[in-house]
Amino acid sequence: MAKIFVVGLGPGDMSGLPMGTYQMLKSGRPIILRTERHPVVTELAGEGLAFTSLDDLYETGEEFAQVYEDMAARLIQMAEQQGEVVYAVPGHPLMAEQSVQNLYRMAGPSVEIVLGAGHSFLDSVCAALRIDPIEGLMLLDGTNLAVQNLQPNLHTLIVQVYHPTVASDVKLTLMEVYPDHHPVTVVRAAGVSELERVENVPLYELDRLDWIDHLTTVYVAPAAERSPARRRDPWELAELVHILRSPEGCPWDREQTHASLKKYVIEEAYEVAHAIEQEDPEALADELGDLLLQVLLHAEIASETGVFSIRDVFEALSDKLIRRHPHVFGEQTAAGVADANRLWREAKRAEEPPVKPQSLMDQVKWARHPLTVAADIQKQAASVGFDWDSVHGVLEKLKEEVHELETEVMSAAGDADRVAEELGDVAFTLVNVARWLSLDVDNVLSKANEKFAERFRFVEEKIKENPSRAANIGTSDWEEFWKQAKNRAKSTGRPLN
Repeated sequence: MAKIFVVGLGPGDMSGLPMGTYQMLKSGRPIILRTERHPVVTELAGEGLAFTSLDDLYETGEEFAQVYEDMAARLIQMAEQQGEVVYAVPGHPLMAEQSVQNLYRMAGPSVEIVLGAGHSFLDSVCAALRIDPIEGLMLLDGTNLAVQNLQPNLHTLIVQVYHPTVASDVKLTLMEVYPDHHPVTVVRAAGVSELERVENVPLYELDRLDWIDHLTTVYVAPAAERSPARRRDPWELAELVHILRSPEGCPWDREQTHASLKKYVIEEAYEVAHAIEQEDPEALADELGDLLLQVLLHAEIASETGVFSIRDVFEALSDKLIRRHPHVFGEQTAAGVADANRLWREAKRAEEPPVKPQSLMDQVKWARHPLTVAADIQKQAASVGFDWDSVHGVLEKLKEEVHELETEVMSAAGDADRVAEELGDVAFTLVNVARWLSLDVDNVLSKANEKFAERFRFVEEKIKENPSRAANIGTSDWEEFWKQAKNRAKSTGRPLN
């Protein structure tokens, strides 16, 4: 059976070379280096050790992932040809060494991987920075740095920052979380006494250092509590909500329940929609934050009784997105929007329990605005012929409902529940009129709101122009100004506002 003995060269010079590695290198077996660009290699060559390297693959490969695949494939081939080889990598064989991981994955039953000694660069870097990893440490690859992996409350080490272009990519990714002037520490050749260099720079200068090379690591210290970087972290936000609900938090937040917050969920959703209509990106970001607060509050309330947590919310949404996008996360394909919508509907139907509706009303989606639900109810009833013959019948019904409302309001014995019921009948019939006229009652009401507000602003301006009348303005004055507002709208051709 062929064997590949994998050993680590340590972080720098001969002082960091493990004795086990040194003995393996002197064993007489063929030596293959991942790269000759390592401080200890020159010293080993001076002792007469012969070796080959895989540096040529860096020149021919277009992506690092493919380079490390090619390295493992070549090593396996060389082991099969020569029987036993020593593969020497910088640092420790299992620390930031994708080629070694590929060896374990790709080696078949005819090739044995034997793990040898190594001294990780991590020890030297932590010593140079005087940090203790037990406090929480993130070790990330600079060539594949993703913003979602950054956790500003932890020590962060970014390795493989081997060139200013990589440093530039790292800088831009970090700037999505940290301010431009946030301090970072650049460490080069940690543990190599003659080459080690540690320098603190503001983040925006990271890629301006002319001494960055293959021995460079970037360190970002944990951000201070409530700092901008921490405030941009979603888990910091969840923690703030947890504090608000704690005994040391806010009395108002502590008293809230799912039921008491229901109206705010709807209110914040409308404010998001309004910001979209106003085409105001800053307002939209602010209102989306308010809507997210409602999600976090409900999740925190539920977690206090063990019902569910914010992670359950994330999981449920992730599962739903995966299920309903089989053309993205599965084997199916969508030629366009119509196909995507069809697959979404099919996936959604598959989620629903196989219960046959007992009534057309069971097909109504009730979790919407009441006016929209009313229109859907009427459409369902109309689908089986339960409807008026024409809009004129609906208008007569509207007059009837208005009369009944008037009667209840004027009745000396009228009660609030009866008035509310009759007012509801009027609103329901108004929706029916809109349906017959193919109008969206929500849009109709929105435009009416805008028209009233525009006219009222005109009246306010008129009052300001007549300060002598403002102090004693009466009903007749209001009516006069309101009439002017209506005439102005007609004369300017502005139909609503």
